Order: sequence, then C-alpha cells, then structure tokens
Amino acid sequence: MPPQETMITTTTTNNNNKPDDEEEPPTSTTVNDTTPEEQSSQTKNKCQSSLSCFCNFLKTNEFVLLILLVILLAYAYPPLGAIYLAPQITATWIAVIFIFLLSGIKLKSEEFAKAFSNIYFNAFLQLYNFFVVSAGVYGVSRLLILGDVIPQSLADGMVIGASVPITVNMVLVLTQSANGDEAAAIFNAAFGNMVGVFLSPALILLYLGVSGSVDLGTVFYKLLLRVLLPILVGQVLRKFSPAVVEFVKQHKKIMNKLQEYALVFIVYTVFCKTFSSDNSTASASAGSIFIMIAFIFLLLTFFMILAWYLLKCFFPQRPKLRVMGLFGCTHKSVAMGIPLINAIYETNPNVGYYTLPLLVWHPMQLVIGSFLAPKLSDFVTREEERLGLKSEEEEEDDDNNTHEKDDNEVVEEKEDENDKENKTKEEEEEKLDV
Repeated sequence: MPPQETMITTTTTNNNNKPDDEEEPPTSTTVNDTTPEEQSSQTKNKCQSSLSCFCNFLKTNEFVLLILLVILLAYAYPPLGAIYLAPQITATWIAVIFIFLLSGIKLKSEEFAKAFSNIYFNAFLQLYNFFVVSAGVYGVSRLLILGDVIPQSLADGMVIGASVPITVNMVLVLTQSANGDEAAAIFNAAFGNMVGVFLSPALILLYLGVSGSVDLGTVFYKLLLRVLLPILVGQVLRKFSPAVVEFVKQHKKIMNKLQEYALVFIVYTVFCKTFSSDNSTASASAGSIFIMIAFIFLLLTFFMILAWYLLKCFFPQRPKLRVMGLFGCTHKSVAMGIPLINAIYETNPNVGYYTLPLLVWHPMQLVIGSFLAPKLSDFVTREEERLGLKSEEEEEDDDNNTHEKDDNEVVEEKEDENDKENKTKEEEEEKLDV
C-alpha cells in the first residue's frame, strides 16, 4: 500500500481520472494565523483611530458646535439667559468689556507703521471689505424683502454682518497656509478692527436707519464705554505694562478660549431674548433661514471671485498680496460683530436674527478658505517662478550665502596676513643668520 503522502499528491495533481459529479478537493488551504489577542488589538486600534478623528472634529469645529448647542438651549428654555443670568450686566457689559480689553492688549498697533509700504493695496482691501461687500449685500437683501423671500429681520441681519470688519486670527492662519503675505494680513486685521469700532456702527445705521428702538446718542455712548475704552486701556497696558502682555502671551490658548466662550455666552443670551419675545416680527421659518444661508454662500463666492480678478488687475506682479487680499476682502469678524450688534440693538427683539447671518458667514468663510489654501499656495509658487521672484526661503538662503562669503573672505584675508607675517619673520631670521 502506497504511503499516505503519495496518495495526497496523486489526488491533488491527477484530476483527469475523477468522475464529473465528484467535487474537487481544495488544492490549498488558507490558514488564519490571527490570534484572538491580535484581533482584539486591531479592534482597539480602530476604536482609538475613530475616537481620535471624532475628537479632532470636535476640536476643529468647537466654536460652531457650541453656537448650535446654545441656540438649541436658548430655544428650549429662554428665561434662563433672558432673565435669570442677568444678561444686561453679564453679557452686555462684563463679557463685551472682557473681549475688547483682550483685543486691545493683543492688537499690534505698531504694525500701523508698515501701512505706507503697501498703501494702495491696504486702501483697496479696506474699501472693498467695508463698502463694496456691505453695499452689495444691502442691494440683494432689499430685493429679497421686496420678493418676500425672507423676513426683514434676517435681511437686515445680512446687512449688519456685511458691515463688520475683517477677522484677526482666521485671516492670518489662512494667509499663512496659502503662502500669502503675512505682514499685510497682520496690518489689515489690526487696522480694520480699529477703524471698525467707528465705521461699522456708522455703516449699519446708514443702511438701516435709526429705528424707534435705537437711540443714536445712547448707542455711541455704550460703544464708547464697552468697546472703545477697553481697547484703549488694552493698548495702554500693552505699551506700559510688559508683565500683563507677557502673562497674556504665556496663557494665550486659555485667553483665546475665554474670549471664545464669552462670545458664545453673548450669543446664548441674545437668542434667549429673541425666543422669549412675543413680537411676531422676530419670527423666521426654517425655510427662510436655509434660503438666507444659500444666498450668503452665493454672495460670499461672488465677492471672492470679483476680488480675485480685481486684485489680478491692480496687483499682477504681487501673487502673495493677491492671496492675502482674497481672504481679507471678504472675511467678517464674529469677535467684533456680535458685541457691536448687541450694543446697538440691545433692547430689540430681533437681535438674535440680526446675529444669525454673521454666525453663518463666519464658518462658511473658513470652510471655503481651507479648501482653497493648498491651491493658492501652489499658485504663489508658480507665479513666483514665472515672474522670477524669490521666495522668502530663497532670500534667506541668499542672505546666508552672502554672510558665509563675507566670513570666508575675512578668514582668507586673515590667512594672507598671517602668511605675510610668517614670511617677514623668516626673512628677518635669515638675515640674522647671515
């Protein structure tokens, strides 16, 4: 009788002698070498990866998620933020003063001296951001009111949101990631927010007029105490109190979070007031809110495209400025806008709907900017190569090479001097020997 191994080999290689109806045994077997411990480890890694992605999502979108959460909480029980938390003190005074005091400490007014290096670009950006965007949004919002597409409270909110100045942190971060001009971003953010303290309320009242609920003298008095005075105090502390500035720098993340939470608290009290009001003009359906969001997206896209082509016409040889201008021309600041809206329309029942368009514009500009940043960075690289411009890294390399050459020349000169001295000594020694 043949050995068992021979029989197995014969059955696996010689298939012609088998009947057709007999199943063919597998020629190879798959062995699962994964142990239960390894399977458990893989499952654990997948869970950790999913948890990490979820945590990153929460961290990246924390502000937007908090805004949505507090709006839902305000809708669920309006009296808490409208009455019991004393918003007339905590939100309209303490939170607003805290926000602008920190803004004043962090505001780099020394950057204003750099304005004259790009004066035409800076003037174009500020005029476009304040006047072109706000005028365009005003025109569209009036058409939406005439067509009864959205209620007047949301339409007025679109105008108010378009009248506030440029963002500070967001425009700088996006400019850096898109390889734009960082110095121009710092200056225009600082200058725009300083000018916006006066210009934004003037634009809002110019477009919407002074209604019965708005006392012009009281509005500017409140803006002086809540906005301008804290900024001036912050600037004084920045100049004459290095210890305070150093403390804010060392605890920058904590201060930014506190400033963000103060904004969230203001939004919460604002919507509590809106939802607790019985005024029928303050109501807006979910459909009208989605229509408003769609029009904000279309307007933001249109103004970014228009700004891009205008920047191409006026600054064709400055790709970094064009990239920075694309963000700076259309970005709107929540940190400046919400306290301003709250100060101007403190007693108005529509104040929540005046705030909502700006809260939509803010994350939308971040999403669009983040999508465009890598493409704009590639654009800057291509344009600098085409125009023969040197990047900052190349300029640094040239400076380093120049310094190295200078150092090498100094070393060579010293070596030549040493050689001459040695030759002179040798000649003197030879003379003495003779």
